[in-house]
Amino acid sequence: MRAFIVFLRAAALSMFILPSAYANQVPLWEVGAGVAVIDFPHYRGSNERESYLLPIPYVVYHGDFLKIDRQRVRGQLFQSDKIELDVSLNGSVPVRNNGARQGMPNLDPTFEIGPSFNILLHRAVSEIAEVELRLPVRAVIGSDFSYLRSVGWIFQPLLNLDVKDAFDQAGWNLGTAIGPIFTNRRYNQYFYGVETQYSRADRPAYNAKGGYAGTQFVIAMTKRFPTFWVSGFMKLDMLQGAVFEDSPLVKTRRYATVGFAIAWIFSESSEKVEEE
Repeated sequence: MRAFIVFLRAAALSMFILPSAYANQVPLWEVGAGVAVIDFPHYRGSNERESYLLPIPYVVYHGDFLKIDRQRVRGQLFQSDKIELDVSLNGSVPVRNNGARQGMPNLDPTFEIGPSFNILLHRAVSEIAEVELRLPVRAVIGSDFSYLRSVGWIFQPLLNLDVKDAFDQAGWNLGTAIGPIFTNRRYNQYFYGVETQYSRADRPAYNAKGGYAGTQFVIAMTKRFPTFWVSGFMKLDMLQGAVFEDSPLVKTRRYATVGFAIAWIFSESSEKVEEE
């Protein structure tokens, strides 16, 4: 509820930001590289965390069909003034040496892919802010790079707010999103199920069900400088009421993931296109 109130306040604030012209001409493509620092739990509901220092590519492409930006990779299948159909991607990291899963098989990394139906709900007259409903449905595939297996599917509707020149700070872009998550039984069994052979006194056997899987709230700030780009984000994950909440592998029902990234831009296209 607190996260939802924060979202509503940010949405209300966006309606009163001073108008600005946004027919900006931007390079067709930009290429660079940098590093990211991310701290997050082993899996949703784990009380054990990992911190990563990772190299990251910086790729921006404003094509007619393929669009790559700092938020997502989109292959636009259909677009109108209010509706957009594109491709949604996500995934999870492998889980090794987790105390709650001691003696159980490791979790392989997963890759998620599927369509996202996006509906524009509001755009400020100045085009400085917009609210969008995103409805991605993704198939989840697990792999250790020697095999592929279906892990289930995930549906994650999101109410998304984007604000340019946020808080009257030129060049700083604010992005926030909030929404519930729904996953099927196979997905939840993969992450939260405990087979009989792996049960013990403090970890009873558990068969997961499909359904509501918690709510996430994300807030991020980014800025593109002439030769580099910076970004910081925080994601709040709330598992209260999730269908797998009583799994012995769920050790915390509320936590945050945080990250920071910086990338240097090495090259950009001389051809310009209108920024969306």
